[in-house]
Order: sequence, then structure tokens, then C-alpha cells
Amino acid sequence: MIAKLSGLLDSVAETFCILDVNGVGYQVFCSARTLRSLPRPGEAIRLHIETHVREEHIHLFGFMSSSERECFNLLQTVQGVGAKVALGILSTLAPDELFRAIASADKTSLNRCDGVGPKLAVRLITELKDKVGGIALGPVASAMPADVAAENGANGPVADALSALVNLGYKRADAFGAVTTAARNLGDKANVQQLIPAALKELAR
Repeated sequence: MIAKLSGLLDSVAETFCILDVNGVGYQVFCSARTLRSLPRPGEAIRLHIETHVREEHIHLFGFMSSSERECFNLLQTVQGVGAKVALGILSTLAPDELFRAIASADKTSLNRCDGVGPKLAVRLITELKDKVGGIALGPVASAMPADVAAENGANGPVADALSALVNLGYKRADAFGAVTTAARNLGDKANVQQLIPAALKELAR
């Protein structure tokens, strides 16, 4: 099992790169986001690797961070999501953006990803909303209020503040991050009149 490769970047193609490790060229499939972040050919690079062994092939998938690799594996636990779709999602959404989209039930952001239609977006939210909290994908993940689940019918000031910001035109995932941060800062007893201006301050930063 190959878990990490360090070497020199040989070349970059549309869906993969070639990594030269002591004279051996490894073909590593990556998300478009990862490919855009690679250095110039000939420069040193280290990639976190996920190895898929099948009867017909052995594929290496490369990631700049362990969080991205964890997301890649987590996404494939959802029915209908294989390696290609998982890379398509990570090409559009960084790990922290993906977490916020799932936690806030932001189907619009998920639908922007290659290979994700309305039904799969709902399935991603439904099957992953209880799993993402245990993965360190960003600042929101470390302390998300348990009652923030507006898409599932949750009531209360947090859900009301989220709804108000979305109605003002803010993206659901951005509003979710701002409201959860405001809720953590203000405490459990904060009301919607306190949460909205605090969240707006977070959005303005």
C-alpha cells in the first residue's frame, strides 16, 4: 500500500500528474484543484496517496493534504460515488467548503460539482451529515452546534438566523459558517436578534 510519495514533478496532464521518485515515474490521478496547485515540472513535491487495487488496474490518487484524502474516502462511502465523482467534487469544493455544504444542506453548491445531480446531492447530505463532524476539515468542524440542522426541520434562533441570511442573498454555506461562529461566540442562549448582526460581522471580514 502506497500512502505517500515524494519526488520531482515530471509532467501534468488533464486528470493526472507524473511524479518521478528516484527515476521511477508514478502516474497519480488528482483533482483539478490539486493539479492547479502543483509546482512547475522539475520541482520537488510530496503527495498523500490513496491506492486502489482492482483486478484490471492499480490506480494511485494524490492529494496535497491528508484532509483532502480523508474527504475522498468519505465521499466514496455514499452510494453512487466512485473515485471519478469524488475527484470531481473535490475539484470544485475544498474540504472545508465541502463540509459546510453538507452541514448546511447546501444542495446548490453540491450541484455545481461534476457528476452530482439533485438526487446525489440529497444523498450526500443525508448520508454524510452525521459523519463529517469527526473529521478535522476546518474551523467549523471543530465545534459545530448540535442543533444546527435547518434542513432537517430544526427550529430555534440558529436556524432562524441562517434562514434570514439566506433570504438576504448570502450563500447558504457562507451563512452557515457565519451563524455557527456567532453561535459559538455568543453562547447557547443567544437569540436571533443577537445572532444576525454577529453573523453579518463575520461575513464582512
